Amino acid sequence: MADTSVTKIDSANSPKGPQGQKYLASGKTVSMRLSEEEPPAKAAAPTRRNYETVGFVISGKAALHIEGQTVRLEPGNSWVVPKDAEHSYEILEPFNAVEATVPPAQVHGRD
Repeated sequence: MADTSVTKIDSANSPKGPQGQKYLASGKTVSMRLSEEEPPAKAAAPTRRNYETVGFVISGKAALHIEGQTVRLEPGNSWVVPKDAEHSYEILEPFNAVEATVPPAQVHGRD
């Protein structure tokens, strides 16, 4: 039997997560979210997540601090944060990016 779980998500009506991210389409093994962030007063504390993240920068600039490296993110760039890698994002100017997580980040409070 074919999978009939096809959905369309309008980001204007998407639920928001605890960091303000908008949840977009989500399947059984992957999910998407939209981050729309302003520069904070200070950089976020490093964290480790039990899922893999890939992202694509739509607009703005950020620095991804990951496992002792700093990767500058600008429009048109994509990146990967492997599962369990210590990382943090420093938002340098208003930043919009789409991320996909495997498995879905919002399942069981993984955000």
